[in-house]
Amino acid sequence: MTRRLLVARGHTLVELVIAIALGLVVTAGTVSLYTTQRTAFERAGDALRVREAGLSALTLIGQQLQMAGFVPADVVRFNSPPPLFGCSGGRPIGADDSLACEALASHSDGVAVRYVGDNVSTWPSATSQSTDCLGQAVTSNSAAFGGQGVSIVNRYFARISGSTGEPELYCEGSGKVGSAQPLVEGVERVRLKYWLAGALSAIDASALSADQWSKVVAVDLCVLVRGAPQGRRVRYVDCDGASIVGADTRPRQAFWRRVAIRNQAADSL
Repeated sequence: MTRRLLVARGHTLVELVIAIALGLVVTAGTVSLYTTQRTAFERAGDALRVREAGLSALTLIGQQLQMAGFVPADVVRFNSPPPLFGCSGGRPIGADDSLACEALASHSDGVAVRYVGDNVSTWPSATSQSTDCLGQAVTSNSAAFGGQGVSIVNRYFARISGSTGEPELYCEGSGKVGSAQPLVEGVERVRLKYWLAGALSAIDASALSADQWSKVVAVDLCVLVRGAPQGRRVRYVDCDGASIVGADTRPRQAFWRRVAIRNQAADSL
């Protein structure tokens, strides 16, 4: 019988180096694919958050603008300030019947919306009282309408939060004057232009005189929302329609809506 001599044979250094190199290539490819997919997922999630914030802000402000000048059917006609008051690059401040403007570092426009609320036009509070934009009960002036309603003034604007450092849409309601609360995070700027009855174009709040606020029949509303940092500067279209490259690495998107002031429009016919 022929005996075969078994010789143990190992891998050469060259083979080992090739195996390690192939392993590194596969690992690098896997890491790169994971990083790319994760970045795409994060950007898609951020884009969704920006869109949700923009649409939420348009809905909240738009619904309030539609309420401007509303008076319940069972409330007798009364004399009141105009249903709207706006500020260019600022927020409405002061007493509800004599509003003024305070400049904002965000250059966001602000608007105050006036109407008479009851338990039908607003969500009732736990004590069955009319509520403002923050769900706060408003009771201070119910006697003026025979207990059938209350005068509500909601003030909207955008500014940087002192606690988070993020821009937010705020509202200050009649339920607690002087205590504005955030509603939507990410809203960097609110832009408002106003249509007068018979006008050919919309104008800024600063161009309106005191007696023209009662003649506003529609509002062009825009909100500019910013997202999370992406590591590169991003071009976007702002609320004035200008194409701009951002000063930082955050993406931005503007959302527009035109809102008819239904109660005021009916009075102007």
